[in-house]
Amino acid sequence: MSDTVQAAEASRKFDTSSALPPEETERLGTDIVAALKTVFDPEIPADIYELGLIYKVDIKDDRSVDVQMTLTTPNCPAAGELPTMVENAVASVAGVGPVSVNVVWEPTWTPDRMSDEARLVLNMW
Repeated sequence: MSDTVQAAEASRKFDTSSALPPEETERLGTDIVAALKTVFDPEIPADIYELGLIYKVDIKDDRSVDVQMTLTTPNCPAAGELPTMVENAVASVAGVGPVSVNVVWEPTWTPDRMSDEARLVLNMW
């Protein structure tokens, strides 16, 4: 994903109305995206960020982070473990406070949410 596209994606997924200095919010956002890219659905060889499973990341003034994510299907076999994996990945970022992960079902995930990188990995052209 190009830096421009990645910046656009980050601005769409991150709430940047924080009282934290803009450079700190940007660093946290970049580091959180990098952490999210280490989380893979065990059945899909693409990370959850590129799959489009992360809907929103809200970095609060106290450095706590709320994540809204979805799953590819409500019957996803990894439903029990993916939110915990996301929580642990985000919590590992230096400077992040408590992390909460909320699984949401609206809007419904579709393959249209995947990045070009995920499409390439999954051969979905």
